[in-house]
Order: sequence, then structure tokens, then C-alpha cells
Amino acid sequence: MVMRTHPFHAAAPLSAKERLRYLRHMADQYQSFAALAAREIEGVHYRVHVAERPSPIAVVAPHGGWIEPGTSHVATAIAGADYSLYRFDSLARRARENTMHITSTRFDEPRALALIAASEIVLAIHGRRNGDDNAAIWVGGRHEALRDEICAALSEGGFTAKAVGEGHPLSGCDPANICNRGRSGAGVQIEMPKALRLELLFARPRLALLAKAVRAGLAARS
Repeated sequence: MVMRTHPFHAAAPLSAKERLRYLRHMADQYQSFAALAAREIEGVHYRVHVAERPSPIAVVAPHGGWIEPGTSHVATAIAGADYSLYRFDSLARRARENTMHITSTRFDEPRALALIAASEIVLAIHGRRNGDDNAAIWVGGRHEALRDEICAALSEGGFTAKAVGEGHPLSGCDPANICNRGRSGAGVQIEMPKALRLELLFARPRLALLAKAVRAGLAARS
């Protein structure tokens, strides 16, 4: 394979203050799907969508709908008709402390786990706060080669992309992270700022460009 010089730099680890801010933001109401399902009603409060396709790659949006708005649309666009797709969509807008967010290392909805177990590689789509960076797509996960391919493809497609690794709270490097629970044990996590996610909800051509770029990165490693 021809090696390329990627037009991005790995994001530097966050300071202790920044890490604490993110950890506080990520506090969940529910620690497992069983706890969520004991209080929430499927079809009323949330919806699960699964499309299993003959592909080694699964695209998942575990915090879709109103949890991290826009992530379901992005995941669906990337999956297209080729890659398997999983979405957990909240059907109502809620205060942050009352959302159905289950952090990626504990996300255990049974249909998600079944699809992931049948997939070689998992690409997880997430949303983050804008913070001081309302444009960059942070790309992490244990599959560093695929992470770099996707970063390069996004940059070539006109998006700002940064690789994040160990030491970053949104690196997606924990083996228990949903993106790393496919058969290979290594996947990719995409964290998109709120400003970009909301833009993509109303800018279909740009959403198509992003999906095309990510799919180009996936194809380079398949």
C-alpha cells in the first residue's frame, strides 16, 4: 500500500481541567440498557433501527435522535445500502441530565451487541459539544490505520479532521468502547461538533460529501 502524508495532526491530550469538564458532561442517568428499559418504552420514548447487510463493517449511532442530534442522519448516510447500520434514537428532547445517553463503554442494547458481534469493524458516530473547536471532526478508536485513512479522506473532502488518541477523553481507545467490540477488537469513533451536526441536518449536499469521504476511507482499508 502506498503511504501518504496526512493533512492533519493528532490532537494534543487535554488538560486536567478540560478532562474534568468532559467527564462531568458525560455523566449518565442510566448505567445500562436494562436500567433504561425498566423506565422507558420502546416506540414511545425511543426507537431502535437495525439493518444487517452482507458487509464486514457496521456503522452505529448509539446516541441518536435527540440524544446527540444529527448522528443518526450521519450514520445512515455513511452506511448507505452497503454497510450494516444500527441506530438508537431518542424520540423526545430532554434536559441533559434526563437523556437516554448510555456511555459507549457501557452501551449494551442487545440488538446492537448482536450486530457488532457479527461485524469485523465498527464505525461509531457521536456528537460532542462545540467547545473551543466548532468545526473539527475528532476521529479516534483502536484501529489507527483506518482512523488515519478516514481523517485523510475527510480532509481531502474539505472537512477539518483531527486524529485523537490515548490521553484524550474522547479517544475511543478503551477496548470496552462500542467501536472496539467488533470481531477485530479495533474500530473507529467519530466525534462531530454540534455546529457541524446541525449544519448537516439541513445541508444535504454537504452531508453527502461527508458520507462519501468517510466511505472512501473505509474502502481504502477493506
